[in-house]
Amino acid sequence: MIRTGELVLLISPEGKRYLRTLEPGHTFHTQDGLLKMADAAQAGFGAIVRTHKDVPYRVMRPTLHDCIKGVRRATTIMYPKEIGYILLKLGVGPGRRVVEAGSGSGGLTTALAWMVGDTGRVYTCEKREEFHLLARENIERVGLTHRVEFFNRDIEDGFPEAARGADALFLDVRTPSDFVPQVADIICPGAPVGFLLPTVNQISDLLRALDGSPFEDIEVLEILLRRYKPVADRLRPEDRMVAHTGFLVFARHKGLEYEAQPKQEQPQAPEQEEPEERDDSCPAAPETQEQDPDGQ
Repeated sequence: MIRTGELVLLISPEGKRYLRTLEPGHTFHTQDGLLKMADAAQAGFGAIVRTHKDVPYRVMRPTLHDCIKGVRRATTIMYPKEIGYILLKLGVGPGRRVVEAGSGSGGLTTALAWMVGDTGRVYTCEKREEFHLLARENIERVGLTHRVEFFNRDIEDGFPEAARGADALFLDVRTPSDFVPQVADIICPGAPVGFLLPTVNQISDLLRALDGSPFEDIEVLEILLRRYKPVADRLRPEDRMVAHTGFLVFARHKGLEYEAQPKQEQPQAPEQEEPEERDDSCPAAPETQEQDPDGQ
């Protein structure tokens, strides 16, 4: 039984995927016929339900990958191949506090919110109101708004004070080299940071800005993913692939120098003269001579 409001993934026989919020009274219209969501709720995850045309649809619990691919977009979203590496490099996990600048359509925001859990927090900033509203809508759709704080602001004005001491930060803005001091100021010492850039000249500008900054362990990379046709007798790469989607740059805050406090010497107590020894034993009682009863 699937609860009302849960996210479900409906998969057609052709492999088309539909991400929907379950409302038992709703009927899902497809080219294969009408599918009653009440049937999906009753059947549960992993079941197969049929439309009124008797076409089978699989009812699946969506993964994080499904949620990201299902984001309603008005911008180019970050691909899962980059997002997975970003989550690992930034150490995103339960209880972490993560700052994001450049919400876009909310693809990375979705992944961050998913990973920090109910004990963590995501602070996402977007200066364009239409993208700010779209990111919020996408996060609401997957039921993760309680883990995210949204800010419709330009980070030229600084990061939100609520994010101070964050455990990690990711920047997806046009000129990240302009914000290195602000980034260093808002995170905790030793925190990892990441940047997404589309061109190599932007990387050069960022590397110059990082030179002499409180960051080290710099890494520059791109991730290429090539899929293969899953046919046992004709296994070969697919004819097309999504190649370059952006460059990633990572760094880590150097941390702060620890100055140990000098130990304060404890004042010694003045030596006391030892008292003279004395014999406190009781003196022995004098011996008494027993008298003979006969008086002798």
